[in-house]
Amino acid sequence: MPGVAAPDHDDPDRPISRPEALSVWATAQRTGPVQRRGRYVPDSAAHPARMLPAIAAHAIAAYTAPGDLVLDPMCGIGTTLVEAMHAGRDAIGVEYESRWSDIADANLRHARAQGATGRAGVIRGDATSILSLVPGVLIGTVALVVTSPPYGPAVHGHVAVGDELDVRDNRYNDGADKGNLAYRDLTGLADGFAQILRGCTALLRPGGTVVVTARPWRKRGELVDLPSAVIGAGVRAGLVPTERCVALLAAVRDGQLVARPSFFQLQSVRKARAAGTPMHLIAHEDVLIFIKPGAEPTGSHEPSTSDGHGGRR
Repeated sequence: MPGVAAPDHDDPDRPISRPEALSVWATAQRTGPVQRRGRYVPDSAAHPARMLPAIAAHAIAAYTAPGDLVLDPMCGIGTTLVEAMHAGRDAIGVEYESRWSDIADANLRHARAQGATGRAGVIRGDATSILSLVPGVLIGTVALVVTSPPYGPAVHGHVAVGDELDVRDNRYNDGADKGNLAYRDLTGLADGFAQILRGCTALLRPGGTVVVTARPWRKRGELVDLPSAVIGAGVRAGLVPTERCVALLAAVRDGQLVARPSFFQLQSVRKARAAGTPMHLIAHEDVLIFIKPGAEPTGSHEPSTSDGHGGRR
């Protein structure tokens, strides 16, 4: 398939050659549960919106060098932090909900027990005030921010199949805390995310990189364009958009995409098609990449050549 990073070997567990040179990231060669198996504690499965470890690992390999500091201001169960530790980078995360930060702590301990050489820690608090949470000595030292905004209860969750279909755990909390970005409308979510990115910009070193994964979704049949809202939030935060890549949520097999849809995606597509709307399964997340103005970044990736869409070839 033109433009898709197909494996150059028979083992899907081995990394793709020169991943930093690609604008399409083949990050779902293995399913999410297989990627996490043994690397994360079992309680991690409770989170309704986990980033694929391969996406975080790809970003860290492409935009940092060993010993660099990585930040995730909405770290959830700590995926970014764990992958940074295993790659020999240090990491710090901020998490709003104690339920998830406790699991993130467990994942960091598990990574250390597995021999990860990086150091990492989680701060409990509201990332919209990140500069009041993170030690001031870290201002201007972060090489890379990797994160994803929350999508809310309409997109994620867990499904148990028995005598009846049980859809559950699709909320970050009980929904009562309206300060949680997951329960704001798109405008409120974008404003809160811009506030978080402003703090991250201060923590970044000159030329530092921000990687945000986002995808659109449909609400009552209308497309909610979260990626464009994220780009606007980054610009308002003083960041410069430099690339727009694709992280596959489907495997590449013999030049074809093998979809790995969730129950909720299948349900939405089936309902839309039954109503006459030709909706398709989502097979990727947008990867929106920004830099902090200043010196050239010093990560491991090579200078990119624009492909007309901000991606690197």
